[in-house]
Amino acid sequence: MSWLDYENAVISQGFNAVCGVDEAGRGPLAGPVCAAAVILPKNTVIEGVNDSKKLSEKKREELFDVIKSTALSYCIAFATVEEIDELNILNATMLAMKRAVEGLEIPADFAIIDGNKIPPLSIPAQYIIKGDAKSMSIACASILAKVTRDRLMLEYAKQYPEYRFEKHKGYGTALHRELILEYGACPIHRKTFLKKIKSKGQG
Repeated sequence: MSWLDYENAVISQGFNAVCGVDEAGRGPLAGPVCAAAVILPKNTVIEGVNDSKKLSEKKREELFDVIKSTALSYCIAFATVEEIDELNILNATMLAMKRAVEGLEIPADFAIIDGNKIPPLSIPAQYIIKGDAKSMSIACASILAKVTRDRLMLEYAKQYPEYRFEKHKGYGTALHRELILEYGACPIHRKTFLKKIKSKGQG
């Protein structure tokens, strides 16, 4: 199986602008969820691209600019902590994906989505389970989303240094949980995710 099988199957049906869509940050206790949509030129494989989880931070950072300069169009979008708490993480993720697809400068006419659910889009779409390891455009989207979200969490680390976001990017590590118990929640914590952690109060 090649990296372009899914894209080429869709193109063979008469579609021209196929975007791959993925997200980063569904699991963390803090920070927004980020989604990216990427349209690559036909038959394009970017060397070194893989599922973002399989790449080192250094490699993701290197590929970030290559993907942006190679893509015909890309868009990176978020759903906020408030939206996550209000809508739940699944619906907030779908919202971020919808924003990413709708924000493309070149409109996509078909979307291939990582996961097992399709956001409410105005174009045809299909989902691909573990798509970030099977589709080049989804893998590129996974890298854009992951790098963008990690960079944002580093900015939050400067704003809220006591939580050490630079270490865990908001994920529920033992260190992060200890710091929440010590300091309570800050404004970027997902309140609905903290119910199982006895917090000293809300920030």
